[in-house]
Formats: sequence, structure tokens, C-alpha cells
Amino acid sequence: MRLHFCIEFSFAMYAKYDLNCVIKFLFYIVSTPSTTPFRRTYMDIRALRYFSETVRLNSFSRAADALHVTQSTVSKMVRQLEDEIATPLILRTGRKLELTDTGRIVYEQAQQILAGVQRLHSELNNTRALRQGHLDIGIPPMVNILCTPVLKAFRERHPDITLTLHEDTGPQIEQRVAAGTLEIGMTVLPADPALELALTPVASYPIWAVAQRGRFQKQRTTLACKALADMPLLLLNNEFGLTRSLRKMFREVGIAPEIAAQSGQWDWLVGMALAGMGVALLPQPFIGRLASDQLQAVRLVDPEVPWQVAYIMRPGYLSHAARAWLALSEELFAGGAHHENND
Repeated sequence: MRLHFCIEFSFAMYAKYDLNCVIKFLFYIVSTPSTTPFRRTYMDIRALRYFSETVRLNSFSRAADALHVTQSTVSKMVRQLEDEIATPLILRTGRKLELTDTGRIVYEQAQQILAGVQRLHSELNNTRALRQGHLDIGIPPMVNILCTPVLKAFRERHPDITLTLHEDTGPQIEQRVAAGTLEIGMTVLPADPALELALTPVASYPIWAVAQRGRFQKQRTTLACKALADMPLLLLNNEFGLTRSLRKMFREVGIAPEIAAQSGQWDWLVGMALAGMGVALLPQPFIGRLASDQLQAVRLVDPEVPWQVAYIMRPGYLSHAARAWLALSEELFAGGAHHENND
């Protein structure tokens, strides 16, 4: 790889490798008269490597052998470096090579630069191979039960990736992804269109009505949404995507729902339903978690209200770790297939 360092570089991007002070120093030592404007200088990494090997082996010919190039190539690259710095680096006295004062400084600092470049190569390779990296994911509390298989498989396949999970409401996660503080997140659709996020749907589930046994007819398995008009309803708080979808459905079918209570905890809604306070409306993944035989659940139809879960991200580049997580999610969510129980 051919790299050039120039005085106009943004040194901050190299801070992780501690190269910024080294590069600044190298340019500072370029010997130009103080009254002359500092000339634009490009320093070729390859020239530094050839110069460094020549000094280390104290021989142009041995350096050429070690680098698998011709001696004339080594000599040319060293002269090029001297021309760019505008001062001799090596004194050629017979068979012996001696460093000038400038040459000693360049040689010492070149070791750090070359070592930094090697670390850069190593870390890039490790990142591409998922041997290192970090990923921040935002997951709403209502969605986290879907992520356990993905989390387990990701840990097993990529143990060297540092994974940080952030729990928050869907709208808050959308805001944080849009702001760049989270690389990817999950939300319940619809997402805020004003944020212009990229969406990758992963699953869709029907909504069920859960109530104390006896509320619905014994053999009933479905319930028309209009029938909810005559029932006290137990809903999640308004910031939940499910509640936004349900309120939209209420408007579309023309009913004014009686909201008995709202909570941010789905299990509390179930507890209130078990106590006979009303009908809780929950996505299918939670129905299998109902622990009481005193509860009855029926699926909402006419119209069906889907609980749609999607990944959100900013358009553009995604890290290797984020791409690996999404690929694994697609695999475990059966390629984003529609999950629905038609019993």
C-alpha cells in the first residue's frame, strides 16, 4: 500500500496509533530556511522503509536483498527522501554508511511510523475478519425477547466483538440512531419518516386480545376489531409502536375505545386482565408466556393489526460488526419471514 503523509493531513484520524506527534515532528524537522515558507512535503512510506532497512543493515545491497528489489531502486528511494527533506540523511564514506544528525532523527521516528502502519494493517485485518470491533445496538424492552437467539449466536460466532445493548423506547432509539450515537437499532413500525432512516423489516406478528377466562365465547379463536368498542382496554403507553398502530386502527374502523389503563410493562397489563379489569392487547410472542389457565386469548382480525419489528440504521456505511449482526438476524429470523399463528 502506498501512503503519503503531508502537512495538510488531519492528524486526529491517526491519534489511535500515536502517529500524529511523530508525523508533525517529521515535517517540523524538514530543513528549510526560517524565512522561507514551509514547502508542501510528501513522505512516501515505501521510501521510509527502504531508508530504514538500509540503515539497519548498513548496506544498500543487503537492504535490496531483504526488500527483494534492486540496489538501484533502494538508492533511488533514499535519494528521493533526501530530496524531499532537502538535506542529506546518509553520508556515503567508502563502504561504511553514516547517518547525519537529521538522518538519525528521521531513522528513529521512521521506526515508530512503520510500526504504526503495521499496527494499522493488523487492526484493519482483524476488523474485517471480525476478530475485533465494537457494536452499539438499541433495543426496545418489548422487542428484546426476540433478540436472545441472535445475541447467543453472535457471542458464539464472534466472541472478540464488544457488544453493548441499549434499552430504550422505539422513538428514542430512532432518534439515537439518526443522531449517530447508535449504529443500528430495532423499532416497531411505523418509524418516524422525518428521520429518513433505512429500514430492514425482520418479523411481523398478529395482535391478540387477552382477558380473564369467560370474557370471550369458549370456542372463539378470533375477534373482530370493532368488537373492542364495547370492552375496557388495557394498552401499553402511547410511546410504544403497538399503541400507535392500535390507535390508528381505532380511527380507521370508527370506534372510540374505552381505555381502562395503560402501562409500560406488558406483564402488568396481563395482571390487570387476570384481575378482570379489562382486555389487554399484546403481540403474539407474549401470548406463549401467559402462565395462567385463567386467561383466554383470541387473535384480532378484520382488520389484522400487525406488530412489525424492523432494524433501523442511517443510510450509508455499516461496520463489519453491524453487517455480521444483521446477517445473523436475517438467518435466525428466517430471512425476515412473516411469523403468524393462524389457529
